[in-house]
Amino acid sequence: MMEEIAGAYAYYLTHQREFWTAMSTHLRLSFSALAIALIVCVPLGIWAARKRWAAAPVLNTANALRVVPSLALLFIVQPYLGLGWTSALVALTVLACPPILINTYAAYRGVDRNVVEAAYGMGMGVGQVLRSIETPLALPVVLAGMRIATVEVIASASLAAFIGAGGLGNFIQRGFAVLETSTMLVGVIPIALLALLADALLAGTQRIVAIRDT
Repeated sequence: MMEEIAGAYAYYLTHQREFWTAMSTHLRLSFSALAIALIVCVPLGIWAARKRWAAAPVLNTANALRVVPSLALLFIVQPYLGLGWTSALVALTVLACPPILINTYAAYRGVDRNVVEAAYGMGMGVGQVLRSIETPLALPVVLAGMRIATVEVIASASLAAFIGAGGLGNFIQRGFAVLETSTMLVGVIPIALLALLADALLAGTQRIVAIRDT
């Protein structure tokens, strides 16, 4: 294994510009998908938590999307949007939505109603209760959903290379084509490190928020 890692490092040294371009593409694609998912799913989750009649269809749709493999999502959207960035972005956004939506719903639904009613009794408005009471209490669970989505998207963004969207998956695809493990590791190792780093950062943030709210 050490020999393959050494080979991967040697390959990186001769392809540094390509590597950093792929890294930039991978990060932009991943975080663009996560940003869109957050913008759509956090408000949708809060709305579903407030409207009981909407909860079942919203959650059932999210759960249905959750069981679709990431590679299948890429190839489902590709015939409609073509090869490249847009197809990969749509597929990764769809992949990121279920954990964020489900956790947001559970977080806001799980806020103690006695605390909320007490806030209303003190004269706070709906917006104030949402910002000052519900969101701080719900945030640890929302962050847990973001954590799951972030790891899944960073890992799955490697598949974007198979539809011409670039990213670190290019090295995996290239190494797989010629059965060279060292070339594949140029993509695999950074993706694994990015996923672990993102998971650690969000886990730390989640713990800090949870401690602050206790």
